[in-house]
Amino acid sequence: MSLGHGLLGLLAEGPASGYDLSRRFQQELGQVWPAQHPKIYAELSRLAEAGLIEVDSRGPRGRKAYRITDAGLAEVRRWLAEDEVDHTMRMESLLRSFFFWLMPPEELAAHLERERAFFTETARVFRQFAAAKDRGDFGSSPHTQSTRVAIEAGARLYEALATWAEWARTVPPAVPPATGEEAGGDAPAAATPADDVTDGAPAG
Repeated sequence: MSLGHGLLGLLAEGPASGYDLSRRFQQELGQVWPAQHPKIYAELSRLAEAGLIEVDSRGPRGRKAYRITDAGLAEVRRWLAEDEVDHTMRMESLLRSFFFWLMPPEELAAHLERERAFFTETARVFRQFAAAKDRGDFGSSPHTQSTRVAIEAGARLYEALATWAEWARTVPPAVPPATGEEAGGDAPAAATPADDVTDGAPAG
């Protein structure tokens, strides 16, 4: 996914100003594709230069509302249907988990409890949105139906992460192996192929 395609997807619903797009991007897409206001405004300028969006109206203080062009709609549809999905994921929680062995057990336990609480609360928020959509609070437009599918993915993802954090608390803390000096003696010599010969075997 790219920032540009996300903005095109939002504009496919109807014209919107840069401010409105920035706000909606944070609310609807911020969990999966965070972007700051300056990047969003810069991307809107690029999309306009490429002919994928155009100015729909102008308001006070230079405020501009954009609309998607036919070329822009064709591009976002092409991206959805043809571009290979980028499945790479940047998640600091998982990055840190590779180095849990460096944390004292009590600090690791506290960290995992904070993670479990965060994932559980985030999943709860997703479930609240899902329930509201299922009640019809947001209508039944194609956009709402697609959003419901995305919300379900978010809820299940964070529920799984909460379960993972709870499970990780039950894993005995990893302890780096002691060196020979720390163990009070020389480290054992590395094994050689000759060491595998059974004691008492004929010499040849």
